[in-house]
Amino acid sequence: MKLSDLTFNPKKCFIGGKWVHPASGETIPLLNPSTGEIICEISRGTKTDIDLSVTEARKAYEGEWGKFTAIMRGRVLVKMSQLVLEKVDYLAELEAIDVGKPLKQAKADAIALGRYLEFYGGAADKIHGETIPYLDGYTVYTLREAHGVTGHIVPWNYPMQIIGRSVGAALAMGNAIVLKPAEEACLTALAFAEIAREAGIPKGVINVVPGFGEEAGASLSSHAGINHISFTGSVKVGSLVQAAAAGNVVPVTLELGGKSANIILDDADIEKAASAGANHCFMNTGQSCNAPTRMLVSSENYERAIAAAAEVANSTIVGAPEDEGVKIGPISNKAQYEKVQRLIQIGIDEGARLVAGGLGRPDGLSEGYFVKPTVFADVTNDMTIAREEIFGPVLSILKYETEDEAIDIANDTEYGLAGYVQSGDESHAKDVARRIRAGQISIN
Repeated sequence: MKLSDLTFNPKKCFIGGKWVHPASGETIPLLNPSTGEIICEISRGTKTDIDLSVTEARKAYEGEWGKFTAIMRGRVLVKMSQLVLEKVDYLAELEAIDVGKPLKQAKADAIALGRYLEFYGGAADKIHGETIPYLDGYTVYTLREAHGVTGHIVPWNYPMQIIGRSVGAALAMGNAIVLKPAEEACLTALAFAEIAREAGIPKGVINVVPGFGEEAGASLSSHAGINHISFTGSVKVGSLVQAAAAGNVVPVTLELGGKSANIILDDADIEKAASAGANHCFMNTGQSCNAPTRMLVSSENYERAIAAAAEVANSTIVGAPEDEGVKIGPISNKAQYEKVQRLIQIGIDEGARLVAGGLGRPDGLSEGYFVKPTVFADVTNDMTIAREEIFGPVLSILKYETEDEAIDIANDTEYGLAGYVQSGDESHAKDVARRIRAGQISIN
């Protein structure tokens, strides 16, 4: 990917259907996580740019976009989907250089973006209200209507997928949007704006303002002209977003962190379940909020699971996105890389048994934010690596004696995003899954 291939200027924001320089005139260096080198400069949007974006979005919502029927909105989204799917390779290369995803995974994310837009395009004219029985002489019914102008703060781990499911849904309902991508991962968000314009979406419907969270993100969260906020990221920042939006009595949709338990029951295929759990934990370099980072195995099968997970870690190829056979790339940014290294050291210091991976870069990689796929055994649930979201390819394996204890350990966490159960008996797995306090449970 050459910067000359870009169809947009990354130093600009996309506001009111136009590419404009940020009011600050300043830029932020965007680093290639595989090398630490500067890829390009991106715009440093601030409150002034957010204000302008909200104004342009409001004009669109109350103007041309507000006059679009649901069928018309659906057609625009389907057109956007088609253009995304035509540009999958281009988008994948942008994502790979920007956040370090292996090309195969980046391509899957681009396809997912296209599919989300296609789904919401098809759903746009199928959002129905209800007729409600009431007193004689009254007809009562509900209408499902747009909020108005919605704000979307998107993280750096899955930019395209989260844009698809967040922005796609908002557009299908007729909202106009302001999108603030993470400053570490802006390129596909900016490319998305260009695709939307090519698809014929009216000016002002989509506005993209890169910038720092404490500047552009904070301004968006607290803006009186925003009617709904969607945020994906850390619990700490999510709390700040929610508090800022509360000042305007604005609803917020949050997807925050996770420390998901993966309970492997004794009637599972132990080696298969442990291998699958490790692979899932390491996927996207461990930068998934729903990653099964706590593997729970009975004492009877504990060492078998450890051996299987360690084998996965030791055989996983780590490297730059374009390298042949690479399964996981670098951590997406320097600060996160340093956090992962710090937590691996804490795991060692607190007495967990390191059975694979560890500190430093994998052999043969002297630069970039690469982390060894790491497996800790003899982890107890009071250790830091079992409590804190690491957001890197680090798996903790914990031991249980009874299923009741396994469920207690799974539920002993501040998080509640996801959970996993592995079993050879579907009915048994469902019984255990019902007892896990998490929003999304996956079986086998």
